[in-house]
Amino acid sequence: MQTNQQKIQVGIVGGTGYTGVELLRNLASHSMVEVKMITSRSEDGVAVADMYPNLRGIYDLQFSVPNIEALKTCDVVFFATPHGVAMSMAAELIAHGVKVIDLAADFRIEDLAVWEKWYGMAHTGADLMKNVVYGLPEYYRSSIKEAKIIANPGCYPTSILLGILPLLKAGLVEPSSIIADGKSGVSGAGKGANVAMLGAEMSESFKAYGVNGHRHQPEMVEKMHDITGTPVNVTFVPHLVPMVRGMESTIYATLKQDVSQEVIQELYEKAYASEPFVDVMPAGSLPETRMVKGSNMCRMAIYRPAGGDKVVITSVIDNLVKGAAGQAIQNMNIVFGLDERLGLNQVALLP
Repeated sequence: MQTNQQKIQVGIVGGTGYTGVELLRNLASHSMVEVKMITSRSEDGVAVADMYPNLRGIYDLQFSVPNIEALKTCDVVFFATPHGVAMSMAAELIAHGVKVIDLAADFRIEDLAVWEKWYGMAHTGADLMKNVVYGLPEYYRSSIKEAKIIANPGCYPTSILLGILPLLKAGLVEPSSIIADGKSGVSGAGKGANVAMLGAEMSESFKAYGVNGHRHQPEMVEKMHDITGTPVNVTFVPHLVPMVRGMESTIYATLKQDVSQEVIQELYEKAYASEPFVDVMPAGSLPETRMVKGSNMCRMAIYRPAGGDKVVITSVIDNLVKGAAGQAIQNMNIVFGLDERLGLNQVALLP
């Protein structure tokens, strides 16, 4: 745990993408952090403020080539990198007492055979998995406090797990009945050049993708099973919507018994009553992505349409904040015994 006089020394590996700049934006208001270094092989020597003018006057940093010896001098290193990078560097860092928070998927799935199937590469960090905790604070907080490596959840799993877990934990829904319909802004695809993400290609349009299988599905299934102890089946269909940031997940499940809307509402309100970044909205509310844009908040509402046997949860997050960088900072705060809200008090942008 850090003292009031000692700031956490932060390193960011892979800082030129959207999650990298979100880390910088949120950490800029964190009173207990000093960003010591930010790396990029392609932008070595470029000033952060030249690439991201919104950070002019905030950071006097240049991108540098990743150097493991320099990173060892940090207290925590965030990996905002492609899959496979964090697992290649984490062992040496944690051996020197550096905490590792991976915003990619290297450590999200415990079953490495499943991981290799979905990510199409060999997993080289099997020996590291005993040091890993899944970074969903609302359900793994006590383990996160002691973690050496934190696997930051995917954006879709964050919105969907937070939405369905109270019902699953209470045993009120059929675990084989879950359907998750997710919609994400184009920033979820990353910053790399991609014809499908061009304005002329994605604006004025709306489409499903990954219908035959998406790598976030096994991540969600594994965590639902881990948290509830019950095998589950999830049908997950993601969609691309023509906006830059934001994510809405509508989750459907079948009730095992006749439970009133009021009882379900109370279940959710109690489940998240002490959570700083989950807002269970009043019955009848309709969460919108603009209600969370730029913030670390997840807002949700719960319905039992027409008094039938289905429960519908609508959950919204900013995919780059609660779905990525903000949640990573929340996890860092937990690891270092700080108020979870530090650096994350930004109010959503509206309109």
